[in-house]
Amino acid sequence: MPPSAIRDTPPTVLLIGASRGLGLAMAAEFLKRGWKVVGTVRAGARTGLHQLADDHPDRIQVETLDVAEPDQITALHERLAGRRFDMLFHNAGIANANPLDPVAAVSTEEVVRVMVTNALSPMCIIEALQDLVLADGLIGVMSSGQGSIANNEAGRNDVYRGSKAALNQFMRCYAARHAGEARALVLMAPGWIRTALGGADAPFGVEDAIPKVVDVLIAQQGKPGLQFLDRDGHAVPW
Repeated sequence: MPPSAIRDTPPTVLLIGASRGLGLAMAAEFLKRGWKVVGTVRAGARTGLHQLADDHPDRIQVETLDVAEPDQITALHERLAGRRFDMLFHNAGIANANPLDPVAAVSTEEVVRVMVTNALSPMCIIEALQDLVLADGLIGVMSSGQGSIANNEAGRNDVYRGSKAALNQFMRCYAARHAGEARALVLMAPGWIRTALGGADAPFGVEDAIPKVVDVLIAQQGKPGLQFLDRDGHAVPW
């Protein structure tokens, strides 16, 4: 039975990268379903999450975090010490400036920036914040179908694909180290969605995809082990 089903208080999700796009839509969707949300944004301009928090001050908490800065991860853990979350979900991610460039045409600095943000930083977040998640809670990460090696027949988007494939492998390593534990672990492949990252040509809007993504995450609560799933809950080939 999922932990949220046996608690008197509303379940809470710690959502990393919730300022816009998929992360903001996830925050709003969890809110609709009666959850409380602690969401992170980078320091600077006011975001959609701030507006959501203004409208629901008792259920949305905004925290500042740059996922690529270890000191900020440590500081976030200190601020949240003593809290316990039903779910930790890492959404933050980027692509290189010219996604269609083959990897050999992309500068080392750009490759490193994408790999650090998309593959290394999620694992640093999980390792640092895992003790804040209930023992039978869920830890999830926004991956991509483009991270599937088995499904890659078209090529293109080399750097982004590589970063998500690395993320998937890192999560498999994490799952192996934590084999036998009660937590559910999810790599989510939401599909090609119209966002600043996905672009205007994507076939699906956030209103189509995100309710399904949240459905899958909630359904995976109480199911130990690592799953690589799409927004319909189907397994994605590794």
